Amino acid sequence: MTGSLAPAPQAPGADSPPASLRIAILGARGIPASYGGFETFAEQLATRLVARGHQVTVYAEGGDRPVADTLYQGVRVRTRRRPRWGAASVLAYDCACLWDARRDYDLVYMLGYGAAWACWWPRVFGVPVWINVDGLEWARSKWGWGARLYLRCMEWVTTKVATRLIADAEAIAQRFRQTYPGGAPSSFIAYGAELVQIEDADPAVLSAWGLQAHRYMLVVARPEPENHVLEIVQGYVRHGGDWPLVVVGDVSGATPYQRQLLGNLASDRVRFVGGVYDTAQLKSLRVHAACYLHGHSVGGTNPSLLEALACGNWVIAHDNPFNREVARDAADYFQTPEQLARSLDHVVTQGATLQAERSRRARGIVAEHYTWDGIADAYEALMRAECPPPQRLKAAQR
Repeated sequence: MTGSLAPAPQAPGADSPPASLRIAILGARGIPASYGGFETFAEQLATRLVARGHQVTVYAEGGDRPVADTLYQGVRVRTRRRPRWGAASVLAYDCACLWDARRDYDLVYMLGYGAAWACWWPRVFGVPVWINVDGLEWARSKWGWGARLYLRCMEWVTTKVATRLIADAEAIAQRFRQTYPGGAPSSFIAYGAELVQIEDADPAVLSAWGLQAHRYMLVVARPEPENHVLEIVQGYVRHGGDWPLVVVGDVSGATPYQRQLLGNLASDRVRFVGGVYDTAQLKSLRVHAACYLHGHSVGGTNPSLLEALACGNWVIAHDNPFNREVARDAADYFQTPEQLARSLDHVVTQGATLQAERSRRARGIVAEHYTWDGIADAYEALMRAECPPPQRLKAAQR
């Protein structure tokens, strides 16, 4: 026999390092993140858990040809095919990942509950399954009635199949506890954000859109009714100020809602600039905005809201429990276009006086409650408390 011998396992004791866990994260498109919230979350959590000695696999979407596993900052990226089945392709991809992850892990963590019924597969092999329930997915207007019914059913199935539910907002966790009192236990662990200071964002980037720093309002959102983009634009029009409203998002006219936005409301003052996917450009747009308008209403902790706070934005948010839980007293709130118009008037008249204090408070909330390191601490503590010691170590210690 050639090669070096592995060190003998250390007898458990006070001086023994905690056993590493084998963790699979499913439900994202892959890492490094280039898509959205789940991908950013998977990257931020996985890389931190690996740095703490755990073995983490993040599943990623692939095409028709097999792709070998790769490493990203110590995280194993395992690719599985996503079929071209229209709306059902995401479900098929999640099921393929769950089948592959049904054994050889100490925890399977599924992001989203669209494939909740297939989460039984790891459970059959004794692997705990956590499910991140995100927001009220079935309430999103992009789904037809059939998809909404399916997702509402999957919400119930989630409470039966998971060993634990994770919500990134306490309001969502509490809803699951109250609606499904006999279901899996629900825990709250927040989403995270990285603090951004004004010197980290180049104002020269704004010239691409003809903007001046601190003299425009900003929205970053998918153009869907539950994100209240229409009400935001209507409130801005009632406000009547000279600073333009910049709407970042794919408003191409592909849906009746988008056509309503473009048909009557697009102008030199209301600028639909499309998606902005360059990180530096989006950072500059956020940091140098006079205020950030946030209309999301069916999610939990929304990444866009956290990123606005992390940039020190003056935030005006739709008034609902999720947004109030996150932004606390660092935001103004609206329910109607008229209320929003009054808040925008306040930004213009008082911004120069109050902006520094509002920015300090916004960044302070992120620093206290929403750092990625703090979130990784919470996840690791819960994983160690709930996941049994790896069987391979138990056998080696006999």
